[in-house]
Parts: sequence; structure tokens; C-alpha cells
Amino acid sequence: MAKLNPLQEQLLKAGLAKKSKVAEVARQQTKARQGKAPPTDAGIQREAERARLDKIERDRALEADRKARARDAELQSQARQIIHDKKVPRSGESEYRFSADGAIRTLLVNEDLRKKLSSGALVIARLGDRYELLPRGAGDKVRERVPDWIVLDHGQPGEAAPAGSSEDDEYYAQFKVPDDLMW
Repeated sequence: MAKLNPLQEQLLKAGLAKKSKVAEVARQQTKARQGKAPPTDAGIQREAERARLDKIERDRALEADRKARARDAELQSQARQIIHDKKVPRSGESEYRFSADGAIRTLLVNEDLRKKLSSGALVIARLGDRYELLPRGAGDKVRERVPDWIVLDHGQPGEAAPAGSSEDDEYYAQFKVPDDLMW
């Protein structure tokens, strides 16, 4: 019979366990120790490989995110530099109103700048909390880098004028709109 541990001896002396039951439990423990092999090397290697692949995937995702943020910051810096270099100086006392961020904004411009804005030769770009006038070419460069910064562009090639029938055009041609109308 196997050597009894102190707890088993105490239980036997106290009469709480039978000798046959203690022997059976000892045999089961011996079988469990001998029959149960330590985890195989293949299992450990599989687990280590899976953990390594998970870490590589996480690192790859973090690196891609970091590169995307760096690219966005670089594009914003380029757009900011274009706006600083190419902005058109504003002068005048006439108010030019436009919609940005759900609110009506106002810039003071002269008649020449107003005509250029209306024709699409100038665009309005947002730079922080300010709005700047840019020539069309510079506005297109800013739009390539950060499209949200272009607030107003009347000459966008993608925008089509509302289609009306020729009958409507003929009818409304008889009503003249004054040139000096200001909104």
C-alpha cells in the first residue's frame, strides 16, 4: 500500500474513513499522476505561434493607424501652407455672405472680388476659425488634400446647373432682374 499522507492518517484514526476507501483514492491519484502526461510540445508550440501571429497582426494594425494619422497630418500641413501662400488679400466694404457649418458667415470684399467669387475664379477656404479667399487652382490643390476645408466654390465642375425646360426659360426671359440687387 502506498504511503498515506497526514490527512489520510488522521481520518483513519478518527474513524471517518475506511482503510479500503483510502487505498482506492491513493490508487486513483497514482493513476492520475502517471496517466496524465504534461502538455505536449506541439500544443505549446501551437499556442505560442498563435500568440505570436496575434501580436504581429495587432502591431500591423497599430502601425497602419499611425501611418494614416501621420499622412492626414501631412496633408493638412500642406493644405495650410497652400492657403498661407496663395490667399488673396481682402479689401472692401461690401459684405459677401455664404453658408458654412450651418450658419451664415460674412466676408468684406470689393466688387472685383465679389465678381470673381460669383464666377468661380475664387473659392473660400476655412483655415481654423478664419476664412480665406483662394484662386481656383490653389483651391483645387487644397481640395485634393483636405476636401472639408473648401467652404464655397461656385465653379465646381461636378455641379450642374438646375435643368429647366426651354419653355420656362423663354417665359422668364421677359422679366428683367436689376443688376444692383443685393441680398
